[in-house]
Amino acid sequence: MTTSTRPSAPYDLHPSVAYVQAVLANFKAKTGRTAEEWVALVQAAAPPDAKAWLKGQGLGTNQAMFVAQRAGLREGHAFDDSPEGYLAAAPRYVDAQYGGKKAALRPLFEATAALARSLGPDVKVCPCETIVPFYRNHVFAEVKPFASRLDLGLALGDPATVKDPSGRLKDTGGFKKKDRITHKLELTTEADLEAARAWLTRAYERDQE
Repeated sequence: MTTSTRPSAPYDLHPSVAYVQAVLANFKAKTGRTAEEWVALVQAAAPPDAKAWLKGQGLGTNQAMFVAQRAGLREGHAFDDSPEGYLAAAPRYVDAQYGGKKAALRPLFEATAALARSLGPDVKVCPCETIVPFYRNHVFAEVKPFASRLDLGLALGDPATVKDPSGRLKDTGGFKKKDRITHKLELTTEADLEAARAWLTRAYERDQE
């Protein structure tokens, strides 16, 4: 299998961004104040627990979290802010995941992302801080680096319907917890990735709705 070690950039917009933007756009209608007005209010009050204080003012959990983040009173993420903020942060997330001792795994990650993209034009690669999920309509797979391997998580559904004669495919317990990711494969070489192709394709094809 011929692969490239060139970073798979630009990355795609994380679905969370659209959700956050919708919440922000509806702040005035839902709470009587814009998010910026709530930021000024909580900064002036300087409560010991900004999120709890905001919820006491009638904000929902997510609304309170977003305001506290923007007020600098709670740790936040770039993808909570704007499409531009997320797309600027996405390459940094990947760089951080594959820095130091994990740098040797970067080519294998890039090959995995390239394989995922090759499954169809609707595949989206959307880095987070510790993992890189692959989306179609939902998350169908994700990659997480460890010291000497990548874990390729897969949304394959009920383990009772998934048979792997090789024994390499592992049940994550996700199905019982109603998680999207139900199985994983450990990747250390491109040969492992090639062997994972059929499972990655199956996860992609399952996510049709």
